[in-house]
Amino acid sequence: MTTAAQTDEKATGIGRFIPVLSWLPRYDRSWLTVDIIAGLTLWGLVVPEAMAYAGIAGLPPQAGLYTLLAALLVYALLGTSRHLVVQATSATAALLASSVAAALVATAAANASDPATYQAYASAFVLVTGLVFLGAGLARLGFITQFLSKPVMDGFVMGLAIFVAVGQLNKLFGVEKPAGNTVEKLLGIIRELPEANWVAFAVGAAALALLFLLPRWNKKLPAGLVVLFGAIGLSALLDLHGRYGVEIVGTLPQGLPTLTFPQVPITTYLAMVLPAIGVLLVAYSEALGVAHEFAEKHGYEVDANQELNAHAVANLVSALFGGMLAAGSMSASAVKEGAGARSQVTNLVTWVVTIITVLFLTPLFATLPEAVLAALIIHAVWHIIASRKLQKLRLASRVEFWFGVLALAGVLLVDVLEGMIIGVVASLIFVVYKSSRPHVSSLGRVPGVPGAYSDLTRHPENIPVPGVLIVRLDGQFYYANALTVRDRVKAMIADMETPPRAVIFDAASQDQIDVTGTDVLKSLLKELHGKGIDVYVAEVHAPVLEYGRQTGLLEALGEDHVFPTVDAAVRALAPTAVSDQP
Repeated sequence: MTTAAQTDEKATGIGRFIPVLSWLPRYDRSWLTVDIIAGLTLWGLVVPEAMAYAGIAGLPPQAGLYTLLAALLVYALLGTSRHLVVQATSATAALLASSVAAALVATAAANASDPATYQAYASAFVLVTGLVFLGAGLARLGFITQFLSKPVMDGFVMGLAIFVAVGQLNKLFGVEKPAGNTVEKLLGIIRELPEANWVAFAVGAAALALLFLLPRWNKKLPAGLVVLFGAIGLSALLDLHGRYGVEIVGTLPQGLPTLTFPQVPITTYLAMVLPAIGVLLVAYSEALGVAHEFAEKHGYEVDANQELNAHAVANLVSALFGGMLAAGSMSASAVKEGAGARSQVTNLVTWVVTIITVLFLTPLFATLPEAVLAALIIHAVWHIIASRKLQKLRLASRVEFWFGVLALAGVLLVDVLEGMIIGVVASLIFVVYKSSRPHVSSLGRVPGVPGAYSDLTRHPENIPVPGVLIVRLDGQFYYANALTVRDRVKAMIADMETPPRAVIFDAASQDQIDVTGTDVLKSLLKELHGKGIDVYVAEVHAPVLEYGRQTGLLEALGEDHVFPTVDAAVRALAPTAVSDQP
């Protein structure tokens, strides 16, 4: 028997905007035990990750914990994915740091080096990003991620992962953080190696090794948590800070955060809007991809527009808590799903344990070596660095591969924010590039299938219609590709041994046409008529037909040159070609 919780009916009324009101009353209590266990497992991952990611953002470790307090609860209440975990990620942390640094420079902020000023700007940026998410959600712009090319995103994310990993090497080796882009930072670290704190490196390297090895020995063991508390104990026992100069986290505030509205000039908020839109595109694209992946695997649906709203509120609350940017996390979501989680009750369990951590356990983190936090971050992004997505893409499509490389290079050679802009622009260029070069097919009869026509190039067994060229455009016909399509049709005619007496355009894929396309078609009609070639169209959609009447295109073509199907046109123009068909 299938339970209501297993079938995910569409939420209506207030349940549409607060999904927990829809799914919680239908919650299957047999899931509770596994959801609780998964929640404890998730806590073992997200607490050390949150503290580590705060370092990427240039914020104190507690900022990561405050982000969890906001994001875990909000998404459990408002999200539509059973498995997605919304928290600070390495990507959002890096984007936050880069955006805040740019805002401090752009607004010539007073006391820019003051931690309190940096915190205020960080909270302001998180707030603006939340408002951008909210605006997109209210406008129902859940489709916007479709405009980001996956190869470009893969290149950007890989560049971001390398950026994050290199940015932690100074903590791992116990040296000063060098300035410059990622390549310059790496070279700076190499130059600083003679001054390295090798005790810090040994601790960090041991932590990194354990993070990789422990899951091989026991997959259920929370490796991050084991390494975290193991390092705390070792540091306190050996007094690594006092005796060996190993940098440690230091005292963390104990207790829940207070709600604080970021006090920055209004001009600062305005300067942050464009970068926030970029963060929306990147962070939401990744989050929605993860959510859809698990939804498809487990047989339920995700509401893209409600996901925008959930991310919006999560970031708005995080900003008021003094937290960081929050977005869907692939690693945390994978751990949650792997632990057997069935619902967002898992997130609620993790949230409760995180509250306990913030209230009572933060003094334990005082002796945690910074090198161990660096190891946690490097381990978190290593699977991205080690992936072969771009290498595989190179074999599939060189053009898409180089777009991905462009986004990666932008991050490594310039900065994260500029790399993000390059990635977004590259995605848009790729869209234009693809749409400007649509595939134009020459069709022939499919043997043994009456009325069927398909691409002659892909199916050489198809039968051409004597004296007739049948053309199909696999894509929309509009200003960006009109001239390309025209030239392709003329080339197809020129390649024929004998010029055709008629051309049939299969318009089945065309649901609209613009002014440029209309003018190009009129010009082509005039040229072909001058060569004694008649032109016909088939399967024209009503809006296109009406537009053709309004613009004079149909008059130039002739009302009697419009057929309901390609087969009807062929039967009228070349009846002998289909005489063997009923």
